[in-house]
Amino acid sequence: MITVEEAKKMMSRDDGHVIVDVRSYNEYESGHIPGAICIPNETIENKELNELPDLEQIILVYCRSGRRSKEAALKLWNIGYKNVYEFGGILDWDGEIIMDISNGKNRVEPKAVLLIEANGKRFYATLENNSSAEALKNQSVPFTVKMHDYGNFEKVGKLPFELPANDEQITTKPGDVILYQGDQITIYYGENTWSFTKLATINNVTKEELLSALGEGDVTVEFSLEWEE
Repeated sequence: MITVEEAKKMMSRDDGHVIVDVRSYNEYESGHIPGAICIPNETIENKELNELPDLEQIILVYCRSGRRSKEAALKLWNIGYKNVYEFGGILDWDGEIIMDISNGKNRVEPKAVLLIEANGKRFYATLENNSSAEALKNQSVPFTVKMHDYGNFEKVGKLPFELPANDEQITTKPGDVILYQGDQITIYYGENTWSFTKLATINNVTKEELLSALGEGDVTVEFSLEWEE
């Protein structure tokens, strides 16, 4: 990662660099750094991008707050791009911003992301589109839950409140955040098939990564919300 000031100095050079905004197209159109192109983080997979044909080109990456830019920069590096520099979010940018206000439909509402922290490690989870996740957003957060292992496939703990259920038959995978019996929250690191409610999903995480944070036995986990456009 580099600072905004370092990114500005690099942008001032005529070295063939490209500035990449990895937010959504709507966010990009509502205001972006001059000269930036939009490549949403979720569209970056494991192959070279048509928009970035030169693996040696200097690529300056940003998003809104810095979370998606970190993910995107790592993915670009893993693809094979050699000169990727991530400089955080547009929230920290104090330079010129180009805004497209010609279409009011470009304005988007902030979106909540569930932040999960344990033993100094952080995970971001995408909330489900159901009344259970909506009710979670309306609760008093942050909150902490003491969680313990169950069945060798999950950490489970009691919530400080109850949430409405939207139970359905689910086969879990590592990273699934589940509501059980309305008042218990679980983080799955293995597979299990049962009828319960999915609250959120930690994307692109492995069992090993989860266990390195959650550890063996009891663990105290903090849940909070972050908002992004």
